[in-house]
This record gives sequence, structure tokens and C-alpha cells, in this order.
Amino acid sequence: MTRNRVEPGAVASDMDAVASPALGAGVRLELFSTSFCGACRQTRAVLDRAASLVPGAVVVEHDLALEPELGDANVITQSPTTIVRSASGTEVLRAAGVPTVPQVLAAAARALDA
Repeated sequence: MTRNRVEPGAVASDMDAVASPALGAGVRLELFSTSFCGACRQTRAVLDRAASLVPGAVVVEHDLALEPELGDANVITQSPTTIVRSASGTEVLRAAGVPTVPQVLAAAARALDA
């Protein structure tokens, strides 16, 4: 089983390589977090578990303290916030707080159909 994770601060070309068609569907599980957020650690674990169950899924974490412009561009008002996107970038889930693994898996299934 391969888990794909793009570390905070990665450039777009790094993310494109991880989400390439050769790795599968390209479902992106995005976590907008902060270093001092306890719920962010819980969310990271949920997303890692979901990604381990979805071939080709990639977890992309954005630290809002280091990348505030991404928070603004994505209208993030709280951390943690999770966005699940299809390979084409279509947002299929936005969850403020800690989502459940079943919620993320259902969104990943919708992303595969998007």
C-alpha cells in the first residue's frame, strides 16, 4: 500500500507529480491547519487513514501560518478545514472541524465520479 503525502510548502509541480494519472484517480484530501491546533492532529490522522483506503489519493497539508494567502484564496475561516477535490480540482467536500473517515471516504467516492 502506498500513501502519498505532499508536505507543507511543496510547489505545484510536486503536487501534480503525486496526483498524476499513473498513481490513480488523483483525489486530493486537503488539510488547512495550524501548528498549535489539537484538532488538526486528529484531522491529519483521519485523512491519512482515508488516503490509505483510496488508491491514488493524496493528502496535501497547508499550514495557514506559513501560507495565509491560500487560506484567503480558499475562504478558510477556521482550522482545521478539510477540502476534498477531484482530479480536476472540483470541490466535493468542505468540512470545518474534524471529519470522520466515512465522511471523507464518501467524498472521495464523489470525487472519483466528478
